[in-house]
Amino acid sequence: MKTIPVPQNQYQETIRESICKNATFDRAYLLMNVLAATIASYGLFANSPAVVIGAMIVAMLLGPIAGIALALVDSDMKFLLKSLSTLLAGTCGVIVSAFIVGTIHKSIPITNEIIARTAPNLLDLMIALAGGAAGAYATVSPRLSIAFVGVAIATALVPPLSSAGILFARGEVGLGIGALLLTLTNMVAIQFSFSVVLWFSGFRHVTRISGHSLFTFVRRNTVSIAILLVLAIVLTNSLQRVVAKQIYETTTQFTLQQEINSSLGSHLVVVQFETIPGTTIVRAVVRGPNPPSAAQVAAMETKLPSPPDGTEVELRVRFVQTEIINRDGPLYEDNGFGTSE
Repeated sequence: MKTIPVPQNQYQETIRESICKNATFDRAYLLMNVLAATIASYGLFANSPAVVIGAMIVAMLLGPIAGIALALVDSDMKFLLKSLSTLLAGTCGVIVSAFIVGTIHKSIPITNEIIARTAPNLLDLMIALAGGAAGAYATVSPRLSIAFVGVAIATALVPPLSSAGILFARGEVGLGIGALLLTLTNMVAIQFSFSVVLWFSGFRHVTRISGHSLFTFVRRNTVSIAILLVLAIVLTNSLQRVVAKQIYETTTQFTLQQEINSSLGSHLVVVQFETIPGTTIVRAVVRGPNPPSAAQVAAMETKLPSPPDGTEVELRVRFVQTEIINRDGPLYEDNGFGTSE
């Protein structure tokens, strides 16, 4: 049986109606976002990526963001305000829900899943731009609607919002603002990518009728472009700091490992870093038959690389004495920190 193709204009109107419907604030929209925030909050507390992913799929925040993109393309101020208010209401619902959960469970410590969403960088911006473009293309393509689920996972909105709510409940305002910055990065990047894909897909009533060029699209998205540029600069600096910190920590751990492992019977267990005003404290846990002297610790400290933030280094060794014994007795004899068999 031959399939009758749907006219392009009719299909675009169907997509436009779907976007408008998903950008509407109603009871279902609020309920789903509150439930998504609840799932995400407990997933963050449980340090469970699988549960957090489930919250991303349940959330409905992508709808009003797509509505904002379409409103900018169509130059529809009424629909723009409607989509913005829907997005703001959903955002507040998620933060408040997470704040309540965080207040109820104040005894649960802050997990790595929460901390991971407090320091956005340029990589997060690129993911959001690509995810937004994929979401827009999945929206306008009749064959790719199933891909929207993957986009919901890639461009996370509810987890960082939930992290912010939990952190605010704990009084961690600085970390909470970092989580909000990640959310803003994702929202703006998704909206801009949606606008670009929709414009190039022919969703531009005013520009098509008036004959305006791409300049019209750029002018309408000036605010988004300006925010993206500022975010790109801020997040690039953040990425550079993260990379510099990782290189420093890796180099420090390698240096300590080389120094400590040169002592027979001793080995480095773990290295932790703590920054206090003016000083970076390097905490090294060492196991071996004999502890190092203060002079040996000072000698190792001088070989450590300088922190990227310009602070002074202080090495603190936590020594755990161990003894290796075989059938002939202790395997290592005491000869200072550099023991010998």
